[in-house]
Amino acid sequence: MKQLRLKVLAGLFVAAGVLSWGAARLWDSVGTLPSVPLAAPIVLAAIAVVLTATALSLRARLKAQRDRRPDAKGVEPLMAARAVVFGQASALVAALVAGMYGGTGVFLLDSLDIPARRDQAVYAAFAVLAGFAVIAAALFLERVCRLPEDDDHNTPGRAPAN
Repeated sequence: MKQLRLKVLAGLFVAAGVLSWGAARLWDSVGTLPSVPLAAPIVLAAIAVVLTATALSLRARLKAQRDRRPDAKGVEPLMAARAVVFGQASALVAALVAGMYGGTGVFLLDSLDIPARRDQAVYAAFAVLAGFAVIAAALFLERVCRLPEDDDHNTPGRAPAN
């Protein structure tokens, strides 16, 4: 399984932001701008909490397993792989969604004197922050589930094992 790359996530964020900013300008020139839902940052924050809780749970179980505690509940490799895939998918979607709301929020900065637009800009800002929280939680989950031999292969100067 390949590791998440920050460059890919940043590229998705920027691309979605630019497209969203352009679409917001176009949409606003035609009529009214679609609103940023209040639920957007709430849903993203909930996903970040689920990812963080999963990572903390897996980390505790893996630590107990490494310490060879008799009551340690093992971690099935397939479950860990599914958790990592969920985290990676969540991070990719969060980068797109955060970019989309970021672009809309940048567009709304020109009209902060209008109370409704100011509220939308605040919701967009919180959605971007919650999207970054999802990405951070996904990277943490990925790090928790990394196998010890994965670190050996990524060490600079070491020849890959065949």
